Amino acid sequence: MITKDIRFEQRFQNFEKAHHVLEQSLLIQSPSEVERGGIIQFFELAFELSWKIMKDYLETQGFIANSPREALKQAFQAGVIQDGHRWIDALEKRNLSTHIYDEEVALGILQDIRQYYFPLIDQLYKYFQNLK
Repeated sequence: MITKDIRFEQRFQNFEKAHHVLEQSLLIQSPSEVERGGIIQFFELAFELSWKIMKDYLETQGFIANSPREALKQAFQAGVIQDGHRWIDALEKRNLSTHIYDEEVALGILQDIRQYYFPLIDQLYKYFQNLK
């Protein structure tokens, strides 16, 4: 494994579960309003664990990141993630989705999750899987 740090191991297990649940929820082709809300919450959880696992990994490499934005920037510079701008966009949408519920906004976020954000999370998952 990447490190013997138990916090990283536990966080990775939680990230793996969140990735799986988000992936499975995205198989619903025409989600109801309730299902859309669930998918967005699964995205929020997977995103939160994504930046935290980046932060934990970066700390094992000698970096310090005190916020999601810092973790994303450092992960991009370290080559952990590829599309830094899209990750920052995902951070902004995650922040928006946690404070506002509007049907039109929710539909837009769901489309972005399918098209852009889940692929980012999936790439991160595969990155850490390959380091095992």
